[in-house]
Amino acid sequence: MHQIPMTLKGAEKLRKELEELKTIKRPMMISAISNAREHGDLKENAEYHAAREEQSFCEGRIKELESKLSHAQVIDITKISNRANGRVVFGSTVRVRSLETDEEYTYCIVGDDEADFKNNLISINSPMARGLIGKIANDFTVIQAPGGEAEYQVIKVEYL
Repeated sequence: MHQIPMTLKGAEKLRKELEELKTIKRPMMISAISNAREHGDLKENAEYHAAREEQSFCEGRIKELESKLSHAQVIDITKISNRANGRVVFGSTVRVRSLETDEEYTYCIVGDDEADFKNNLISINSPMARGLIGKIANDFTVIQAPGGEAEYQVIKVEYL
């Protein structure tokens, strides 16, 4: 498996979730299964089956997080901002203005696992990010969106 780009914040968030699953959730699942076993016949014990299912989900998520973190190429944007020379790069925060609506939007370009459009975190593989990479303030770009082409002007590039 190849390395997956991830911001420092994204990696920290995954590590925190992994730690919580291992230290809090996993022991709770073991306890819930143990308690459910005490209620007798396991074939018809809904609590036991629900606890086992949740344990399975928890263990699957732990494996998934461990894999993602082991293949992560963690990029700390604050350490590479000097080399970016004002250009939009992975991890940068970009303010753009739509030439169609004159509205401004701010996006942070992150890895696929960190993307959360509601929180303005866009995947490096999204059409918007691909159209912005390499641009500097005052550049124009045309984004190939599902609804057609959209033109934007880069207003500001930051490395937070």
